[in-house]
Amino acid sequence: MKHPSIDKVYAQNTAYAPHKNTDALFMLENGDRHFSGMLQKALDFITQKQLMDVPLWKLFVHQFEMGNSDDHNVGWRCEYWGKMMRGACMVYQVTADDALFDLLTETVKDMLKTQDVYGRMSTYSKEKELDGWDLWGRKYILLGMMHFMEINKDDAFNQEILSALMKHADAIIDTVGCESEGKKEILKCTRHWNGLNSASILEPFMRLYNLTGEKRYLDFAGYIVSTGATEGENIFELAYVGKLAPYEFKVTKAYEMMSCFEGLLEYYRVTGIEKWKTACLNLAEKILETDVTIIGCSGCTHELFDHSAVRQFDIEEKGIMQETCVTVTWMKFLFQLLCLTGNTRYADQMEISFYNALLGAINTDEVKINGGLPFDSYAPLLPGLRGRQMGGYQVMENNTYYGCCACIGAAGLGLFGIASVMNHENGPRVHFFENAAHKTLTPQGNPLTLTISGDYVKSGRVKIHVDVKETEAFEISIRIPSWSENPFASVNGGKLVCTPGRETVIEKSWSAGDVIELDFGICVRAVFPEAYGVSNDEAPYIALKRGAIVLARDARLGMDVSSPVSPKILGDGSVCAKEGVSPYASEIALLIENEDGSFFPVTDYASAGKTWTEESRMCAWMIKN
Repeated sequence: MKHPSIDKVYAQNTAYAPHKNTDALFMLENGDRHFSGMLQKALDFITQKQLMDVPLWKLFVHQFEMGNSDDHNVGWRCEYWGKMMRGACMVYQVTADDALFDLLTETVKDMLKTQDVYGRMSTYSKEKELDGWDLWGRKYILLGMMHFMEINKDDAFNQEILSALMKHADAIIDTVGCESEGKKEILKCTRHWNGLNSASILEPFMRLYNLTGEKRYLDFAGYIVSTGATEGENIFELAYVGKLAPYEFKVTKAYEMMSCFEGLLEYYRVTGIEKWKTACLNLAEKILETDVTIIGCSGCTHELFDHSAVRQFDIEEKGIMQETCVTVTWMKFLFQLLCLTGNTRYADQMEISFYNALLGAINTDEVKINGGLPFDSYAPLLPGLRGRQMGGYQVMENNTYYGCCACIGAAGLGLFGIASVMNHENGPRVHFFENAAHKTLTPQGNPLTLTISGDYVKSGRVKIHVDVKETEAFEISIRIPSWSENPFASVNGGKLVCTPGRETVIEKSWSAGDVIELDFGICVRAVFPEAYGVSNDEAPYIALKRGAIVLARDARLGMDVSSPVSPKILGDGSVCAKEGVSPYASEIALLIENEDGSFFPVTDYASAGKTWTEESRMCAWMIKN
């Protein structure tokens, strides 16, 4: 492959070096994206309300300075620092915020000082190690530090970090492994989920191998793969065979399972063992078939794969469902498969998760219920409330506390920005249409800027202005969303052929001033339970979507969200709707016409329910007359 931008990015980030031999799509350079609109508002909010919180970072580091803070409950506070560091680095890759980088540099230095004489950075004492969530937390130290290395240009500091990570990893290899070697088997290094959480350390060990070339890290990764990731059942082999959906596995913890398969993808990229690529693709297909809900998340029974496509219609009120950790990890897994295959289907699914489940989880009203963290943990589908419980709750000193979903949310925001425009060896691919300027190089090395403008969410219309320093022939590919209605595309007024759910590849000699115009033909569509394999008689509900956006009822709009509706559906399948107004901040406000001529109000799902009280009781699935 010869593409100057791809070559540069992946030469600088050797943790991804094997991707050049296996993948179809590649990231742009850090900071070469400048957004406005919904994504930028979310990035600004999280940066100011969470990522720039110096006392919070110091609190997380202090758990490691004590060295035994998790002994009493073998808990998971050990994940907080690394999980939030990974997300903060992804946000920096999009925003290039110097103040954020400076803060992250300082907290990395603070964390390095916690390394003990054994090489560990752990919240467990040596006597209590390799239990509970210890390896899970050590995984996040590796990942957080490695993501920081991606944004850090100080080679000497990166070498210092890498040396510390090798000692950290070697401390694991010295104590974890085959019993015949006097070590503790990795699946026994926890009392949870048959070892699944400990096995998820596979991903950072593969990345460490890519960074160092040290065979012991690849060997240890191979050992993890050989265990099958859970006691009593090899989930990698199950996925490869492809007969069972993940909710039919013995262990169904969604977040940890997908984390293990992210590691398996990295193992495939290095080893070239095709069956593991197949296993990952099969798992994704089964999740898509059986366990993704209308808002783009999984898990309607706690955080478990549970046949969520069907379970989303369960009338039992549940506070713990549709976990934000699952949303972000699902987006991360989709991103890996998008990079690997170039299949726009994975981008379609990322978009649904972002605009609905993830943006809906941001605590934009800064309510204080259940601790009032920046991200909510769980999301309602049938009439219910946001903010009903804090996921991954752990109490720390001085009555401080935090939660897992609050730590992971930023990664989803950064990832969506990273995935918006990517490079193919033949030219850039546009996946998402938030207003932004994306800078990269052409295949011949000429500076190229793609400036996206329009009102994608509301109107489905977008313009992409092309600015290239020198005229050059290459491809610009555009994802045509699968929801599109008679999509239209043109270049400088010349119409193009485009198909929903596919990419449109435009190959021409591009010059400064060229304009791509897109109209995806947005309208309101009804979604019925039958789309998820459930009869309308069994589940008398209806949902409404406008493009990728799920529409929702909210009590603040003046109607009982449990009252039945009967939207008027026209002959072309669209739903009668007109512009409305909302008493709260929203991206979309509509009035939906019923069959009897009356109307009921809706807004976008992400904006609904944000008081976390009965005042904003909400639903995505509406009771149908």
